[in-house]
Amino acid sequence: MPSPYRALFAAPGSKGFSAAGFVGRMPLSMMGIGVVTMVSQLTGRYGLAGVLSATIALSAAAIGPQISRLVDLYGQRRVLRPATLFALVSAAGLLFAAHYGWQDWVLFVCAAGIGSVPSLGAMIRARWAALYRGTPQLHTAYSFESVVDEVCFIFGPIISIGLSTAWFPEAGPLLAACFLAVGVFWLTAQRATEPAPHPREHHSGGTALRSPGLQVLVATFVATGAIFGAVDVVTVAFADEQGHKAAASVVLALYAAGSCTAGIVFGLLHFKGAPEPRWLLGVCAMAVSMIPLLLVGNLPFLAVALFAAGLSIAPTMITTMSLIEKHVPRAQLTEGMTWVSTGLAVGVALGSSVAGWVIDAAGARAGYGVPAASGAVAVAVGFLGYRRLSKPAPRRGGTVEQHSEREERHVA
Repeated sequence: MPSPYRALFAAPGSKGFSAAGFVGRMPLSMMGIGVVTMVSQLTGRYGLAGVLSATIALSAAAIGPQISRLVDLYGQRRVLRPATLFALVSAAGLLFAAHYGWQDWVLFVCAAGIGSVPSLGAMIRARWAALYRGTPQLHTAYSFESVVDEVCFIFGPIISIGLSTAWFPEAGPLLAACFLAVGVFWLTAQRATEPAPHPREHHSGGTALRSPGLQVLVATFVATGAIFGAVDVVTVAFADEQGHKAAASVVLALYAAGSCTAGIVFGLLHFKGAPEPRWLLGVCAMAVSMIPLLLVGNLPFLAVALFAAGLSIAPTMITTMSLIEKHVPRAQLTEGMTWVSTGLAVGVALGSSVAGWVIDAAGARAGYGVPAASGAVAVAVGFLGYRRLSKPAPRRGGTVEQHSEREERHVA
């Protein structure tokens, strides 16, 4: 590992919470695609599989920011454990309902319950921010976490799809639930690095989403999430049409590998100037990278195209995290990060759902039109909101830094 990354772990406890975050984030890439694989194998209905995956994502979009808001108020340990227990019970219900062929409405109720899973990525980034706020190491830390996200997306689909196709259909989601339980309870056992909760008086101004800059980021990432959700579902279907359904996990892993590679390099760079132009360039690159998918005719070409498409993901996400810190007060940082994840989750829900219906109606190749269209929407929203994103972020009581300084004086 390059020395800037090694230097991150000089802080006591950083290795422990980072490792717990890695384990706890594996379900992020395993659960949705695992449900798609499981349901499509048990019922043959890609439309149902896509809508169930979308239900999980939409539920997470609705519940996730509220969980993170409570975390900012009361701390990670007090909030994450009960939320995770509820998600685990819901996941167990979904597996039983799918296995025994219960009515569709039971599947949807259980899928909605899984949405209470906490945003572990936001929790870990909040811990890094508490350690390295205001230092160059924070950029490296965010880069490292983006790499961890992509490593999860490399191995998660391989494990989930591989187990569900080679062992039994429910195996992938079952293991995802186990990873979630271990990761969350391991993380919340580490109290020394847990960010201090902020009393409610620091939240008197309402939700972090009132920030115009955050609104632009969230809206853009709804369209970006639609890219991710559609690519997952369409790739599984395309591999199935080619007679190699299990190969979908390898192809999707290459998509994540491209992002992981770019994230490692990006974390070693130090940029000057405003981050907004880099962010908009990244959004445009993600959109353009979807165009070659419309021309795919076989799995090797698809694998190459997706690897190239992945190169723009991590740099864009890393820059997004820097912009969140710019536009959201410190007392609402976890909530702000989760709102971007919520935008992605809503987009994943829309993308996977629409892609599933397109596949059922016109086949897998036609399904790649969904991420291409979603990329165009992301670019349009990014350009329309760029001026709001570039403006200084007015704060209730001042800038982010002033807000934080008052908190520190209050505590002192």
